[in-house]
Order: sequence, then structure tokens, then C-alpha cells
Amino acid sequence: MASRRTRVLIVSIALIASLSVGYGLSRLVISQPADSGIVPAIGGSFHLVDEDGKRRSDADFRGKLMLVYFGYTYCPDICPTTLQTMGQALDELGDGADKVAPLFITVDPDRDTPDHLKGYTEQFNPRILGLTGSPQEIADAARVYRVYYRKSGSGFDYLMDHSSIVYLMDRNGHYLTHFTADASADDIATAIAKYL
Repeated sequence: MASRRTRVLIVSIALIASLSVGYGLSRLVISQPADSGIVPAIGGSFHLVDEDGKRRSDADFRGKLMLVYFGYTYCPDICPTTLQTMGQALDELGDGADKVAPLFITVDPDRDTPDHLKGYTEQFNPRILGLTGSPQEIADAARVYRVYYRKSGSGFDYLMDHSSIVYLMDRNGHYLTHFTADASADDIATAIAKYL
């Protein structure tokens, strides 16, 4: 009886330990910049429409660093705050901002038309380019960037639950690092400047 309990206890401890290690590794991959040697599988091909109705893909931005943020124009708080921070970071970079493609990809294509996006992004920085597309195109882009989003509520005033991470991608579209909602404009500008 005692040996059976001991075996159950040992198996339980081993299971908990392996789950803890697995969770720790997953957190490590998500939280480490590319120069740590651990590069998460974030980013990839997308095919969307810009504010002028022109078809755009990730390949259009090759040769520039990409600053990529997923959100939506009817967002009450986190999106405008993040875009303001992005815009300020671009201003801090001065002429270096010419080497950056700041992209705002909507997770709400039903309301965020190209015209609506244009008026919205201009409020934060004229360099920020809004991108939209069909629901499937948005889903495909969100999937390669590991972005979560989901409609919450009904009627025209629904909200979109979504992850809020700004990704910095290299000149070939590969992940370099990311910024969470508490990053300052100076944090972002300093990180970008390292890769210019």
C-alpha cells in the first residue's frame, strides 16, 4: 500500500515538474528577443488592403523594419494609447523613421474600411499605415502573428477582445522583438534604433 502511494506521489511530482518546465519554456520563447538565440515563430505572409484601397502584402515592406500592431478603430482605450506611443516613437527616431514601416492591422474588417482607417491613423502619425481585408485575410494575418481576437457583444457598438502587442520585424519580415502595452515611446524608439 505504501509503495503504491509512493509511486503515485512520484508520478504526480514528475508530471507537475514536466508541466512547469514546459510552461516556463513557452514563456521564455514568447518573452525573449531574437538576439537571445531563441526566436519565436511569429510573423509571415499576409495579403491585405491599405487605406487607399491598394492590395498590399508583407513583401511590399521588405528592406524596412516593420512595426506591426493589431487592433481596431472603435477600441475605447488600448489601441489609441498604443498608436499614440508608436507615433511618438517614430517622431523620436527623426529621419530614421523613414526606414520603418509602421502597420496598424485591423481585427474588425466589418467596420474598419480603408477610408475609415485613413482618418483614424492620421490622428496618431501620418507614417502609420492602416490595413484591412476580408475576414479570412485578417484571420490569416492574425494567425501568423499569433494574435488573439474575438467579437464581444452585438449590434454596431460591439467590442473586439484582442491581444495587444507591438511586433518589431526585421527587413526580411522576421521577428526581432515585441513591446507590451506598458512600453514607452522611448523604449520602442531605443529598440528600433539598435536595428537601423
